[in-house]
Amino acid sequence: MITDYNRLSGLHKVAILFSVLGESLAMSLIKGLSRTEVRKIRATIREMGNVSFTLKRRVIEEFYFGFLSEQFSDESDNNEDEGPIKPFEFLTEMTDEQLIALLANEDVPVVGIALAQLDAGKRMTILERMKPEQKGKVLIELGSLQEIPLEAIVEVAGKLKEKASYLPKPVEFSRGGAKEIADLIGEMDADEGERYMQTLQNENSELYKAVKMLVLTFEDILDNFPDGILRDLCNSVELDSLSMAMKGIDQEVVDRVVGNLPQKKQAMFEPVEGPKPKREVDDARKIIVSAAKEMEKEGAFNLADMMGGGEMVE
Repeated sequence: MITDYNRLSGLHKVAILFSVLGESLAMSLIKGLSRTEVRKIRATIREMGNVSFTLKRRVIEEFYFGFLSEQFSDESDNNEDEGPIKPFEFLTEMTDEQLIALLANEDVPVVGIALAQLDAGKRMTILERMKPEQKGKVLIELGSLQEIPLEAIVEVAGKLKEKASYLPKPVEFSRGGAKEIADLIGEMDADEGERYMQTLQNENSELYKAVKMLVLTFEDILDNFPDGILRDLCNSVELDSLSMAMKGIDQEVVDRVVGNLPQKKQAMFEPVEGPKPKREVDDARKIIVSAAKEMEKEGAFNLADMMGGGEMVE
């Protein structure tokens, strides 16, 4: 039995590869062999006799790692010290949506192999989109990947990489949800938004609660914003808009808002006298709401925390 790796010639290694993989598969992997070379390989297989399992495994791994260096690396053959070859590295560059599309119609073993290459967060994102029965099978598969031969792993990597090249480029898009509904309601006038919220409460109470946490109205600002944030907000808008927005608000609340302005602006503030179209008042309040949303984007506060009734520390 042949056991010494160092005594193997290149022809011996190819012959071992042919004997392990079978001639058809081996020839599909090693391109350009002439008929004469194939005959020499067949003759070497007959002459070698038995080869130890350890030696076969070493030859197979040497070949496949060489194969991977050509298939999955853009570096030349001289860059052998750049670190281990990573045939599944392309998966890390894909978005969650692309990964889900890539694995959607794959067999459980393929999904298991792919998931094993991802970090825990991406792994859970994909698992959560699966049906319970399929999820269970994939989890079992993840626990038995050591039984899958190296050549199968390589084949999976190659097929998935080729398939990934045909997927659409990453595109940011939304699947909807409470935040999107809240943004839409924010664009409605007050009466329409209130009617929509009432309908939502009747139809889907859980979604209503989530949206309620994210919908910001002018009344919410007056009721929930602490003085520090209210001061910065009102100081960021024109006095004319603030005066119009305060039309119809209780005087006690108006006094609180004006009292948070800088002294110079307090002196310049003039309440709007006489009846005004509701549309003008609503437009002025939308200006203040929009300014508040910009403050949230800049990190001045977290709307969900504030609307959830959490205590604020100034």
